[in-house]
Amino acid sequence: MCDSFQFVKDSGTIEPMSRSNDVRILDPDRLLCEWRWLCPQSVTIVDRNPYGDLFLRDESGSVHMVDVGSGELTLVAGSVSEFDVLSALPEKREEWFAEAGAKDAAKRGLVPDPKQCIAFDIPLAFAESANASPYIADIYDQLGFLGDLHRQLATLPDGSKVELVIKPKKNSL
Repeated sequence: MCDSFQFVKDSGTIEPMSRSNDVRILDPDRLLCEWRWLCPQSVTIVDRNPYGDLFLRDESGSVHMVDVGSGELTLVAGSVSEFDVLSALPEKREEWFAEAGAKDAAKRGLVPDPKQCIAFDIPLAFAESANASPYIADIYDQLGFLGDLHRQLATLPDGSKVELVIKPKKNSL
């Protein structure tokens, strides 16, 4: 297991991911604050991928994936041990952890630290995201933004036209 969320070793070689221990330093309440409309149950973070998708264990022991790109919560395993077995399979590593994309991003210098993720300048929820450029973002800011965005989009039919208006937060002084 790795101690940090890294894809490139100090030698510069790209290594396959293993279960990330950096989730221990993440605050699940803060990460999931804007996702409670989708995931209201009590959960523990089991793992994450470089794009900010989270793998969560619920009270029954099942593991779910919060896909921050699509705004979906999906059951992926009946237990953490099953998740560990499945996540060792190459096809699941690609499906859940997007290893090819993460390796490509690492080659371009996009290697998130434990409190960062790879984000896109056009959210993947929009058709225009085919032209999106990746960048490194604060994981709390990115998941907060995407959770709020997906909550607002959740009731709209696919293909709906929306206007993205970003308003600055009011100071709470």
